[in-house]
Amino acid sequence: MANPIFKNDAIVLGILMGILSIVFITNSSSHQFWKKFYKYVPAPLLCYFIPSIFNSLGIISGEKSNLYFIASRYLLPASLALLTISVDIPGIKKLGPKALILFFTGTISIIIGGPIAILLVSIILPDVVGGQGPEAVWRGLSTVAGSWIGGGANQAAMKEIFGAGDNIFSAMIAVDVIIANIWMAFLLYGSGFDKSINEWFDADSSAINNLKRKIESYKKEITRIPEMSDTVKVLAVGFGITACAHFGADIIAPFIKEKAPSLARFSLTSGFFWLIVLSTVISVSLSFTKARNIEGVGASRIGSVFIYFLVATIGMKMNILAIFDNPSIFLIGFIWMTIHAVLLILVAKLIKAPFFFLAVGSQANVGGAASAPVVASAFHPSLAPVGVLLAVMGYAIGTYGAWLCGIFMQMVSP
Repeated sequence: MANPIFKNDAIVLGILMGILSIVFITNSSSHQFWKKFYKYVPAPLLCYFIPSIFNSLGIISGEKSNLYFIASRYLLPASLALLTISVDIPGIKKLGPKALILFFTGTISIIIGGPIAILLVSIILPDVVGGQGPEAVWRGLSTVAGSWIGGGANQAAMKEIFGAGDNIFSAMIAVDVIIANIWMAFLLYGSGFDKSINEWFDADSSAINNLKRKIESYKKEITRIPEMSDTVKVLAVGFGITACAHFGADIIAPFIKEKAPSLARFSLTSGFFWLIVLSTVISVSLSFTKARNIEGVGASRIGSVFIYFLVATIGMKMNILAIFDNPSIFLIGFIWMTIHAVLLILVAKLIKAPFFFLAVGSQANVGGAASAPVVASAFHPSLAPVGVLLAVMGYAIGTYGAWLCGIFMQMVSP
């Protein structure tokens, strides 16, 4: 919103933390109403959806606030560090190939979904998918493909490669954010019905359950009541790894941009890419040392707080009412995302994959490193690294996949 009621980020921070506190206090309540309520409405969904309502009503503004930038650049790498430092790498390897199959299914569905959506809409509303020169709709949609397969860096690459005009690009940013966030809301909602969905898929989720049990067992062995020094130590590790990742990213990304600019197609010139990669690599390395014992004093609990604050700031970026500004353009996005969802569901059903793999494989494409671990941790905090690893793959193939999608969309456009 252009003129929200609350513009001061200190106030917005208080509002978001208030929302999170209400959600988690009621979620842990023994009152029958709240027990029944959260049986059908997962807490992560509310952490995401309530801020989006506040943004849509003009109470706060994700566009005017810097909180998402702070959460994604400071709290996200710290949360990845704290959630990953006790990761069970052998356990993750035992999850098998189904996560990769669904990840690439998500990529392929986006590549083919864009052209199919254009074809279908051109039959009903041919004017919507037209346009000439830089403002051609297919050029704008190619930037959405870049975002949905890789991330922001890939989206920017598509804008330059296909020469999308500023006006169509602005419209497509709204399509990208709204459609992707609505889909993320569905995935968060589905995480609350994981068992039922797995039964319908006839999926064997024993490897995931074994990993969660192993992590929980390890936590019980080392858990103790934290002292002040313990909490400070946890924060020092989380933000220390974040600092190292920022330090490395600030050196590596500009160096590659100067010496090998062609590697931008793999997102290797993106500082955010290296921030996520380095924070994850450092944390995984430390998981083989005694540093992993900070889990016993609440490392994953603090990391989860950071993650849910990130969820709230992501939700704050969505203005649901924007759909009504140009509904015909959003129709393309809805059809496109529906194709993505249907193909993922069909493949998951065919290979009997757990819903977790579908959700994380999809979000690693559509949401990237900022939201894939969010969806993964909605199933269990110990699973967040799976989302990160798949999202990094999305960055690597995003530009090529989006370029192919853009070519196909150009071919089918009127």
